[in-house]
Amino acid sequence: MRVLGVDPGTTVTGYGVIETGNGSSGMGRLIECGVIRLAGRSPLPQRLHELHDHITQLITRHRPEALALENAFYHRNVHTTLVLGHARGVILLAAAQAGIDIAQYPPATVKKTVAGAGGAPKAQIGSVVARLLRLKEAPRPADAADGVAVALTHILRA
Repeated sequence: MRVLGVDPGTTVTGYGVIETGNGSSGMGRLIECGVIRLAGRSPLPQRLHELHDHITQLITRHRPEALALENAFYHRNVHTTLVLGHARGVILLAAAQAGIDIAQYPPATVKKTVAGAGGAPKAQIGSVVARLLRLKEAPRPADAADGVAVALTHILRA
């Protein structure tokens, strides 16, 4: 199974593609991870369009069976939560257009599943991701490791 995990944002979105089976060891094999950087000063509709294009390209290139997405957390700033919801919407749209399965996980569930604690810091998530996937070092930047953690969560909970 191939899973695209996404940690959404409107300026930085982390992602990771993991494949299980076919001789992959441990939790699976990391195919690709990274971040999608969007210009924070660009109008929101333009950033959302670019985010949709990037996610669509990842889906086309890697052909995952599933997209795992981190749910929005409830931020004190309602505007921030609302804008993050827009980003999640275009990611969900890209997955639905591609006809792939979609799973959504709360941030605390991702942290607890991968690191054993719902309040695990980003550095811990990165080091556990590296250990589970037998990588020499944690994916960088931390948002990329978070995207990989979302994909791992789906694999571990499936």
